[in-house]
Amino acid sequence: MIYLLALIGLVTVAVLLWKAFGPDSEATGGRVMGPDDDPEFLWQVDRQNHRRTGGTQDGAPGDPQD
Repeated sequence: MIYLLALIGLVTVAVLLWKAFGPDSEATGGRVMGPDDDPEFLWQVDRQNHRRTGGTQDGAPGDPQD
């Protein structure tokens, strides 16, 4: 009976290690990056905001009011 429990535990540990470090673990590209961490996305948002405000600073007189 103890051997059966040990076998179940060993299989469980093997499956967990396979899920954590198996060949599909690198398919996601490592760390998942949200849009607020992506420098290119932030640059595009800043560029759109700059176009929308007409090149003025935030709170400047030329700032459109919605």
